[in-house]
Amino acid sequence: MTLSPARVPATGVRRLTTTLYGYAFLDDFVLFYPVYALLFADTGMSLWQISSLFALWSITGVVLEVPSGAWADAVSRRRLLWTGPLLTAAGFALWVVLPSYGAFAIGFVLWGAGGALGSGALEALVYDELDRLGAAGRYARVMGRARAARLLGTVAATGLAGPVLAKGGYAAVGAASFLACVLTAVTATRFPEHRVPPETGGQSWATTLRTGLAEVRGDRSVRGALLLVPAVAAVWGALDEYTPLLVRDVGVAEATVPYLIMLIWAGVTVGSLLAGPAERLGTRGLVALLAVAALALAVGSASRSLTGVALVSLAFAGFQLAEVLADVRLQHRVDESRRATLTSVASLGTELATVATFGVYALLGTGMPHSTAFAVLAVPYLVTALALARARAATARR
Repeated sequence: MTLSPARVPATGVRRLTTTLYGYAFLDDFVLFYPVYALLFADTGMSLWQISSLFALWSITGVVLEVPSGAWADAVSRRRLLWTGPLLTAAGFALWVVLPSYGAFAIGFVLWGAGGALGSGALEALVYDELDRLGAAGRYARVMGRARAARLLGTVAATGLAGPVLAKGGYAAVGAASFLACVLTAVTATRFPEHRVPPETGGQSWATTLRTGLAEVRGDRSVRGALLLVPAVAAVWGALDEYTPLLVRDVGVAEATVPYLIMLIWAGVTVGSLLAGPAERLGTRGLVALLAVAALALAVGSASRSLTGVALVSLAFAGFQLAEVLADVRLQHRVDESRRATLTSVASLGTELATVATFGVYALLGTGMPHSTAFAVLAVPYLVTALALARARAATARR
């Protein structure tokens, strides 16, 4: 039987999205997530040592983020997507077999390297494959659902970590995390990839990086799209770490806090799933989305009430949606040969801005309640919305 022309792209899109959603879920289905700090403490690590491990993890990601993105444009992106989880799996195995500061440090370096290999490569592969199938317009919807799958993987891992730890200890948690990483790597081998990497020696990753940065300097629209990603993603990504403290200040019982955190993340999931329809908003709609979400964050956090928690959930849903849309704008504007490179540059900007937000929050939180600190950090989103509106007006005048 001969497939119709319409049938072939539909089959290709289905294979790509099914693989992507499975990959995204498994990549965050890591039972170590909620308990690795406990493992470090139970092994005898001091608070300073634990903090240094987290810093090493972040530094590894920062150092490797952009070079790995440039590498993804110079070689097979699919190869990096299955190599990364295997590095993470090796790190988890070290944690369980040789629990010590050195093993934990090596494990975090491997985990950071594994994450860096996938950052940029995944978005670039998905966009280019959709574009090849004539379905680039579905990118926002597809990546929104992929983020929702990641959230489901995190929630599922968090729910299972406690029972598995109680029954089998850290060895069982490590084994489950190792298996999830291996399954992620196996799933990544199923990604279709029709892009032909540059010939060996024709273009190194360093050359790719230089040409990518030259594109940013020379194209105002690319530069604006790249800067928008960290402007949207960094602040709320940092605030997420402090939401339990904000929720506790409402006055609820300690046992109620996790349920309210789940409410907030339910909003984030909804925001991810709305990415497809929301792509039609355009710049004016994105400005309105950021402004409304910022106001919801400010009012909700300042109210210190259960209704306020619901408003914070709404705000986070808006920020998550805006983050996906910012990524879409970037993908639409960059050249295929430098897609992973510039996506990684945007991710690096997000990581650096997130670290800066942690510092700002530490300063704010020293002299004011968490509710006020959250409200103050809604201001950058109003500034971003204003900058977008002004850029749109300037473009219209030109």
